Amino acid sequence: MHDPFRMKICLQTLRLFLLFTALFPCALAQQIISVSWIPKDLASGSPSLFHVEASKATSITGKWQGHTLNFFKSSSNPDAWYSLAGIDVAAKPGSYELIVEIIRDGATQTLRRAIDVAPAPYKEIPLTVPEKFVQPDPEAQKIIAADQIIKNKVFADTASTPLWTGRFSPPLRSAPRTDSFGTRRVFNGSLASIHRGLDYRAKSGTPVMAINAGRVVLARPLYFEGNCVIIDHGLGLTTLYMHLSKFNVKEGEQIKRGQLIALSGGTGRVTGPHLHLSVRWQGDYLDPAKLFLINLPTLNRPE
Repeated sequence: MHDPFRMKICLQTLRLFLLFTALFPCALAQQIISVSWIPKDLASGSPSLFHVEASKATSITGKWQGHTLNFFKSSSNPDAWYSLAGIDVAAKPGSYELIVEIIRDGATQTLRRAIDVAPAPYKEIPLTVPEKFVQPDPEAQKIIAADQIIKNKVFADTASTPLWTGRFSPPLRSAPRTDSFGTRRVFNGSLASIHRGLDYRAKSGTPVMAINAGRVVLARPLYFEGNCVIIDHGLGLTTLYMHLSKFNVKEGEQIKRGQLIALSGGTGRVTGPHLHLSVRWQGDYLDPAKLFLINLPTLNRPE
């Protein structure tokens, strides 16, 4: 004979269990995961460091504005994972979704976060220049096209793991910055370019240092950039040093943060000696000055 009271208790217990598992799948196997980013307030041109805390995770990947994010552990916390990314200087303000996938115990958990990207107050500067600087002649266009093929190949040749570690440092010891990142340059009444880097006042021959560890993927003269060094820091993160007077590194060379890589100069399309520094991440250009402000972790990476 069945006990109605006991059956009622069992049914109520079953309902509670089913409700719990529906609201919190795999709750017994997976603890709560935290996802954060710095700087907290992002704008066009901002670099960003994504941080995930997930115990016992074996792999973490993500998607951000159409880019793939690969996360790596810090050397000080086995549960902390990081990915260095950013927002292009020309990106439109709005809300963008961050998707993070965590793998542990053979199961995949997906987290989604909506992140607001604000407009950046970049200046617009009108300039009057000879028309040949706005419309290069056919011979110059051939050189520019050949340079672009070289740069595309170089940008595609990126390490599958991060070569950088720790904070990024300015390339010059004391030179002040001049033209600001993101400036809209209006040549002869038409918007011709966005300044995708920082310019530093530097007389010819000033030592230029690598802002972090990496591999030299280009060290040669180009039409616009003059003598140019490009360093790959892994996963599509590169830094470009332009208008140099002398190279102190060779293509293929592994370099450390703070290592002397070149001397500044006035080569290429410039009005005078200075150093131009650009930071490029998977095709997006980021503000170097903001990158220097982020306290980046020391990562576990192969030597």
